[in-house]
Amino acid sequence: MKLAIVTSYPPSKVTLNEYAYHLVKNFRQKQEISEIILLTDETPEAKDLNFEEQGCKITVKECWKFNSYTNIVNVSNAISEVQPDAVLFNLQFMKFGDKKVAAALGLMLPLVCRIKRIPTIVLLHNILEEVDLGTAGFTSNKIMQKIYGFIGTSLTKLILQADTVAVTMQKYVDILESKYNAKNVVLIPHGTFEVSERPSFKTPDGPLKVMTFGKFGTYKKVESMIEAVEKVRNTTGLDLEVVIAGTDNPNVPGYLAGVQEQYKHVSGVRFTGYVEEEEVAPLFQESAVVVFPYTSTTGSSGVLHQAGSYGKAVVMPDLGDLALLVQDEGYKGEFFNPTCVDSLATAIENIVINEAYRTSLGRANYRAATAFPMSTIADMYINSFESIFLRKAPQTVTA
Repeated sequence: MKLAIVTSYPPSKVTLNEYAYHLVKNFRQKQEISEIILLTDETPEAKDLNFEEQGCKITVKECWKFNSYTNIVNVSNAISEVQPDAVLFNLQFMKFGDKKVAAALGLMLPLVCRIKRIPTIVLLHNILEEVDLGTAGFTSNKIMQKIYGFIGTSLTKLILQADTVAVTMQKYVDILESKYNAKNVVLIPHGTFEVSERPSFKTPDGPLKVMTFGKFGTYKKVESMIEAVEKVRNTTGLDLEVVIAGTDNPNVPGYLAGVQEQYKHVSGVRFTGYVEEEEVAPLFQESAVVVFPYTSTTGSSGVLHQAGSYGKAVVMPDLGDLALLVQDEGYKGEFFNPTCVDSLATAIENIVINEAYRTSLGRANYRAATAFPMSTIADMYINSFESIFLRKAPQTVTA
């Protein structure tokens, strides 16, 4: 199978680029796939294709830009040019831009593929029905929220024109089937990027690192985490370091610089900036606990799966998709009230003061992470494509 994947890809800063990297890493080792064509966003640097393992041929065609109104034409032309056997879209609603028209035009591409009669799967990482538009940074205006809801419903209908729409949580399947009467939605879990064969459940010598990872400024904010760690330091006397790994959310430029200035009087707070792929493993391995300082959720958490793969204890808000992941996939952690710094401090303290408890959480999360390695997820997509091929195959009429 000659598979085209429409996605952002490292070193892109556009969302879901890291997911694409790990999906491609595993697809290329599958005997069913003869070539992968990456239809990616444009980046100044070359795409990261430095895989250690042998695999199939990979061709990169940079054919779209974030917030460009011509993406629908350029990607469509690229698909016609490379003539793939199948197309996989790695999507969320703001994938092609944070401007409404640019985002909407990009999301029409699955319909274009249907018109071209190319077998197509859309991997949809979130659905607007489960996004709090206010806390997620879209809009707090009630009228605008209704408009966004209408637009989101219309765009979802377009996305559902794909042969198959894969979502990462069972709740998303239920909503799409009930609201849209969809018959082509399947559950394919998020999966775990890298599963360490023998993770160390011990923390390195020195200060215990309390780490968070992501793009910050909308529903992911770090002020409460810094203040909570200060409280834990005062009550326990422990040597704790706050590690804030990642960058600003594109919708909130300058957020982390403002936080760094606001809390410059607090010792032991480190801002890593953008984390390169080779730096991810050491970042998690050196951490004692991974914190999710979220006020909302917008889909299955890749960071939670990463934390599990390195056998790390986690602190999570008891809301939305994170709570569902605990229920559905077996992750464990300390929960906190996302509106209360004291609640977050208590959750962090419960983990950092008790090494045995911290280790037990890490082991449970490692077990959950190993249940769905990316190699298994890649097989599930290949099986879904094969089902589409069978449905579309000409039917032989027997006398």
